[in-house]
Amino acid sequence: MAHVHSSAPGDVSGAGSAAHQRRLMATLAVTGSVFAVEVAGAFLTGSLALLVDAGHMLTDMSVLVASTVTAMLMRRRPSSTRTWGWARLEVLTAAAGAVVLFIVGVYALVEAGMRLFGGAPDGIGDVRLLLFVGVLGLSANVASIFILASQRGDNLNMRAAFLEVLNDALGSVAVVLSALVMMSTGWSGFDAVAGGVIALLMIPRAASLLHHAVHVLLEETPEGLDLDKVREHMEQVPHVVAVHDLHASTVSTGMPFLMAHVVVERGLTMEQGALILKRLQDCLREHFPVSIPHTTFQLEPEGYDSPSDEHLHD
Repeated sequence: MAHVHSSAPGDVSGAGSAAHQRRLMATLAVTGSVFAVEVAGAFLTGSLALLVDAGHMLTDMSVLVASTVTAMLMRRRPSSTRTWGWARLEVLTAAAGAVVLFIVGVYALVEAGMRLFGGAPDGIGDVRLLLFVGVLGLSANVASIFILASQRGDNLNMRAAFLEVLNDALGSVAVVLSALVMMSTGWSGFDAVAGGVIALLMIPRAASLLHHAVHVLLEETPEGLDLDKVREHMEQVPHVVAVHDLHASTVSTGMPFLMAHVVVERGLTMEQGALILKRLQDCLREHFPVSIPHTTFQLEPEGYDSPSDEHLHD
């Protein structure tokens, strides 16, 4: 079968551009300011919906911090002590944010149940203040959406930040609706209902975010990449006999890498070996749904036997 490449997927580079960094920092400043206002408003009004939305916004801030830090640190060159730079910090921050989000979501569900069915106090101190803070939060979300919208498709880092802000806007909408319903009906219990609804939206997202972080930290194969098909495709390169000890994982968002031992025919020249390497690198960059620009291949002549082979994985 011929070894043919399809067209290359879109470039996802540029996560560390100065323009991205400025937009992320502006969004973080807006979100952080409103978070402080929401926390104060939640304590003044006693609103569960507002408190949960503040917790929701705290998680969004952690993702924005991770995205901003990534945009800043990925502009730095790796060193001999940090060969991947600071990229993995993004994943650690996302994992911590997911844990916080999950805890807040579970607390909100329990608190909502107690307010609705357990006889816990559910009165709202100042519904108008609640409405004001909710509208302020929604306005901040809309402003952040406009800040990030024009560059949301540039790379995965910007796309994640944009989706976080967009998702948080739904929580602010729930707070505003809760205040309007309470002002219209006088039933303060709707605040607990709104808080529970926001929590139900938060918990699955927290689980998904944590799953993604653990997926990266455990160095699992990048999602969408089939290693069996990768091996089969690599073995179609001329002069390649077999591929073994094939590993693929992800350092951070948009930074997958792959390594493999490649058995080649005996007696090849250096020029032929260089051509094989180029074809293998092109293969991983261009042929598969997940483009892998960083690859490490060890070429081995057919029949080569290493003392470490018994420890290698197929």
